Amino acid sequence: MDEMNAKQRTIKSEVTISGIGLHTGKSVTLTLRPAPENHWFKFRRIDLEGQPIVSVDADNVTDTSRGTTISENGASVSTIEHLMAALIGLQVDNVLIDLDGPEVPILDGSSNVFIEKLTEVGFVDQDADRDFYEIKENIHYSEPDRKVEIVGMPLDGYRLTCMIDFNSPVLGSQHASISAIEEFEREIGSSRTFCFLHELEALVNNNLIKGGDLSNAIVIVDRQVTTEELEKLEGLFNKKVTVADEGILDNIQLRHQNEPARHKLLDMIGDLALVGRPIKGHIMAARPGHAANVAFAKRIKSQIKRSKKKINSYDIHAKPVYDTVQIMNILPHRQPFLMVDKILELSETHVVGLKNVTMNEDLFMGHFPGAPVFPGVLQIEAMAQTGGILVLNTVPDPENWLTLFLKIENARFKNQVHPGDTIIFSCELLEPIRRGIARMKGIGMVGEKIVSEAELMAQIVKVK
Repeated sequence: MDEMNAKQRTIKSEVTISGIGLHTGKSVTLTLRPAPENHWFKFRRIDLEGQPIVSVDADNVTDTSRGTTISENGASVSTIEHLMAALIGLQVDNVLIDLDGPEVPILDGSSNVFIEKLTEVGFVDQDADRDFYEIKENIHYSEPDRKVEIVGMPLDGYRLTCMIDFNSPVLGSQHASISAIEEFEREIGSSRTFCFLHELEALVNNNLIKGGDLSNAIVIVDRQVTTEELEKLEGLFNKKVTVADEGILDNIQLRHQNEPARHKLLDMIGDLALVGRPIKGHIMAARPGHAANVAFAKRIKSQIKRSKKKINSYDIHAKPVYDTVQIMNILPHRQPFLMVDKILELSETHVVGLKNVTMNEDLFMGHFPGAPVFPGVLQIEAMAQTGGILVLNTVPDPENWLTLFLKIENARFKNQVHPGDTIIFSCELLEPIRRGIARMKGIGMVGEKIVSEAELMAQIVKVK
C-alpha cells in the first residue's frame, strides 16, 4: 500500500472552473484558493451580500435528496460531493472555494475535470501534520428497511469497498473498491453519476435537472421504452438517443463496466469529507446513498467528540491513583528526570498520567532563553514513563524492574508546550503484553489540543 501524505497540503495557486449547475441550470464559476493549515474546506458565496462562508461539515448538511447540500450563515451550496471527492482523492487538506452561485457545476458528472485542473496547478506541503481520524473500533450504520449497511474498521490507511444492488436486470449487483486513496485518481475519479430512466422523467416533470444535457449522466433503461418516449427525450435534450445493448441510453459510452458502483464509491469519498478530517480506516458499504453517507459521517464526528471528551474529562484535582511518592516506588526515575506527577487512571489496558510544566525546571535555561518551550523529546519520555506504570503494574515487585525503549514510531508534535501548562498523557495498549513487551499508542494533550502523539514499544527487564 502506498504511503498516505503525512503533511497537510494545499494548492500552489488559485484555479477557476466554470460550468452549469445540474439542478438549477445556472452558469456558475468557482475559484479554488490556497488556504492555511487546519482550514479544511470552506465555500464562500461571493454572489451574496457579506460573502457568507459555508463550511464543509456534517452538521451543516440540509438536503441529501439529489446530492449533498450544506447551509450556514444564511447561504447554501449544493452538489458538493464530486468536488469534495477530488480534493480527498488528491489528499488536499485546505482550500477556500469562492462560488458565484448556489450549486457546484456538474461538468461531466464525475470528478475528472476537478482532478485535471487541480493537478495542473499542483500542490504544496504545509508545516503541520495531517490531522487523521483513525478508526480504532468498528463503527456501524444501517437502515434495515432499505438494506443499507456501512461499517468502518481499523486500518492504517484508507480503503473503501462499495456494493450496490438495485434489483435491476440492467445493473444487477455491482462492486467497486480501492485499497489505497492513491488509487482514486486512476480508478474512481472519472466515474459519472447515473440515474434510471423513470427518475429522469420525474426530475424533468418536477422542473429539476435544468442543467442536464445527457452528456453528464449515465441513464439506465430498466423497462421497455416506446418510440414516442424516445422522441420526447430527444425533444427535451435536443439529442438523438436509442437504447444500447447494455441497457443504457446510448448518449455516452461507459468508462468502466461497473461505472455506477464506482460512482457510488466516489460519492461516498466526497460525502465523508464532511467529517472535517482525513480518515484512516477500512469502510465497507452496501447500497449507500447521500443520506446514509452523511449519517455515517455524523457517526464518525460523534466518535471524535466522545474521544476528545474522554481525554479531557479527567479531574486533575481528584485523588490520584498514584501520587508522586507512590510513582517513585514504581519507577526508578528521579529528579530531574521524573516526568510524571500523578496517575489519574489505570486499568489492564490503559493508563492516564499528568505532568505539570513549571518555569522552575532547569531545562528552560537552555530551551530556549527568552522563549521557553518544553522539548518534544521529553514529552515522549513523559509519555513513556506513564506507559511504564501500565507495564510495571503487571509484576508484583515493580521496584526490581526497569522499562526500556525498543521502538518509537509515528511521533508527531502538533502544538508547543510552555511553562504553566499541564499535560495529560493517555496510553493505551495496541495489543496484549507478551513476555514483558508492550506496544501502546500515547497521546499528550494540553486542554483540548493534542500536543504530541506516538506509538511506543517498551520492554521491562529485571534489575540484576
